Amino acid sequence: MRKLTTQQLHQVGISEIVGQSVPHESAAKQVAGAALFVDDQNLPAGCLHAAVITSQIAKGCVSEQQLDSLNDNPDVVAVIRCDDIPGHQDIGPIFPGDPLLSEQEIRYHQQPIALVLCHNHQRAWQVAAQASQDVVQYQSQVEPILNAEQASQTGNPEPFVRPSHRMGTAVSQATLKQSDILLSADQHIGGQEHFYLEGQVSLAMPSEDGILLYTSSQHPSEVQKLIAEVLNIAFHRVTVDMRRMGGGFGGKETQAAQWACLASLAAWQTGKPVKIRLPRSVDMAVTGKRHPFYNRYQLGVSRDGVIESAKLEVNGLCGHSPDLSDAIVDRAMFHSDNAYSLSQAEVVGNRLKTDTVSHTAFRGFGGPQGMMLIEQAMQDIAIATGQDPLDVRYKNLYHAGNATTHYGMPVEQHQDMCNLLKQLEQNADYRKRRQQINQWNHSNPTIKKGLALSPVKFGISFTAKHLNQAGALINVYTDGSVQLNHGGTEMGQGLHTKVQQIVAQTLGIPFDYVLIKSTRTDKVPNTSPTAASSGSDLNGMAAHLAAADIKQRLLDFAQSHYQVSEEQIQFENGQVTLGENTISWGELVQQAYMHRVPLSATGFYKTPKIWYNREQAEGRPFYYFSLGAACSEVSIDTLTGEMSLDRVDILHDVGASLNPAIDIGQIEGAFIQGVGWLTTEELVWNEQGRLLSQSPANYKIPTIGDYPKQMNISLFDQMNPEHSIYRSKAVGEPPFMLAISAWCAIYDAVASISQHQLAPQLDAPATGERILMACQRQFDFLEAQDA
Repeated sequence: MRKLTTQQLHQVGISEIVGQSVPHESAAKQVAGAALFVDDQNLPAGCLHAAVITSQIAKGCVSEQQLDSLNDNPDVVAVIRCDDIPGHQDIGPIFPGDPLLSEQEIRYHQQPIALVLCHNHQRAWQVAAQASQDVVQYQSQVEPILNAEQASQTGNPEPFVRPSHRMGTAVSQATLKQSDILLSADQHIGGQEHFYLEGQVSLAMPSEDGILLYTSSQHPSEVQKLIAEVLNIAFHRVTVDMRRMGGGFGGKETQAAQWACLASLAAWQTGKPVKIRLPRSVDMAVTGKRHPFYNRYQLGVSRDGVIESAKLEVNGLCGHSPDLSDAIVDRAMFHSDNAYSLSQAEVVGNRLKTDTVSHTAFRGFGGPQGMMLIEQAMQDIAIATGQDPLDVRYKNLYHAGNATTHYGMPVEQHQDMCNLLKQLEQNADYRKRRQQINQWNHSNPTIKKGLALSPVKFGISFTAKHLNQAGALINVYTDGSVQLNHGGTEMGQGLHTKVQQIVAQTLGIPFDYVLIKSTRTDKVPNTSPTAASSGSDLNGMAAHLAAADIKQRLLDFAQSHYQVSEEQIQFENGQVTLGENTISWGELVQQAYMHRVPLSATGFYKTPKIWYNREQAEGRPFYYFSLGAACSEVSIDTLTGEMSLDRVDILHDVGASLNPAIDIGQIEGAFIQGVGWLTTEELVWNEQGRLLSQSPANYKIPTIGDYPKQMNISLFDQMNPEHSIYRSKAVGEPPFMLAISAWCAIYDAVASISQHQLAPQLDAPATGERILMACQRQFDFLEAQDA
């Protein structure tokens, strides 16, 4: 079996528990099949199964329906429609536009119209599928709007808000033409299916207090709020429990809410437990994806390849409703510079309405789509100036005297970015391999190789300031065991493990003394989504502050009880040193309890320094930047378009790693997911707005065969200069954009056909077909030159 990765775990960091490669807290349970997901819950007595009746058109209305006839079916317990909703009918997370059920207007193919309840899961979906065809009649309107060209011509009617936004200073054509070289290009970037292992699922149980809901959601507090509003009850009557997800990637930040609300509505109406689990094909059709983008740039560039002025435009295809598109396109704009100074820059972002499912959060949250534009520009500049693309990148990096973004935030670690690039250049032996690849391409007319080394600078914080807060609850029991709840959700990324390590280290006790419990809205209220790579930063610090509060109470008690100074007290590995005496952690806790010392505490943290004035498009929206770089080498077959990823070298900055093994796993997984987005994962809708790529049979995520033949991952040994939890840095999203180096390497390989005279036209994903067409344009160019 292919070796997956060469890992270098050496890290500058914190001793003891934090900084160690502690196994994932659920790893053993998951291997043994003992880790429970929502679908593993024992069903309560009388539990009903729900399925949605969905539309068979993408744009139009319901002309006629006989939903009442379903009540004659002996398998059907109830049918729930929009009119049965006692409270809010729209569950849009920020702006309106997302009806829970739609019995009239149809905005996208397979939009939910009604809910069918049966005693059996399979039978419920059979009835719903048949009803979608036979019980509901539709009236189609004009052909649906599906692409950027169509959407830009129709404008952005309601419910879209603030469709266009601008950052930086206006750049005129006259300004651009002052430079030696004027470059322009456009690019189409496809979306991406989340393809989480665990699909959308919820189990709602009515109780004397209201509703208890088990759900697979990254945002339990928002689910609680929306259920309460749909049922027209107070928030405190809804409890949401989320122990673990089988993957989320942003697809369960807002889009898990609809199924939670439907299950809760059905449970409220029938007085019985209700479970809904979407089949994979339905899940893929009715939930949003990564936003496809259409981008373009105009650059004024000096003769030696330095950007002197820039006019960038990013256009996000949002789907039928706003969802989170406002912030997603903003983040694409924030990251359209990546690690480079754009000098005088104007960045415009547009949100385009299309007649598809509403696109949503996905790892990187618009940042990858913004970075793709400037990274293509680096490759284009290299061809226009006859330079190595890495040298062009070096020349355009932020540097002393020119280290402020187009939205006014200083890039304080600009020298670290340069140092990281140079270290990876050396580690990957870039210059020697460039020479070898040039020689190979000169001698091999069919198989061409490409090489690219590209950086990542990704801002860490929610751009909505109020979301940058977190809470935690810690209970210490009289045997010394510790129970921990915090507001973050575990989706396989190791968040719970890291927070458990933080609490154990703060208290000076072994890792297994701490038990982490479900994320529950009745334990930690008003939580933010686990998103924006902020899970460990926010929840780790909140848990640390709660643990530090309890520890200080124990210190105060020990000083008074044992008549020792604070300096004489040490907490380490479950033992407490009190001057010349040592007792166990459990003994100290027992004594504190007997002396009425409180052994429970909450912690709260809010990110400092951040602010942003959207009207002025200026501020510091990010607490800090995560940095990284990847060097990718590819081979392409110019006769078939087939591509192989031959070698990848990654150097990534996670600050002082909380858990190197988990961090390297995140880097590795993010890179491969990014490669899927940029090379094989293609979303296809037909002209009627129906999603055709709705199953693993016709949507290709990366497999082991797509894994690099050689993969080297190292961590950049440097603590976070900002006061984050134990000086660590976020790791969830930034490594995803390292995969842009693979796309750039494909671009480089294609360009080698014309000896880097013609800039390739290569949209993403760079599938075999697109690579083949890009190669053919290179050959056509050579023929035209020879003619």
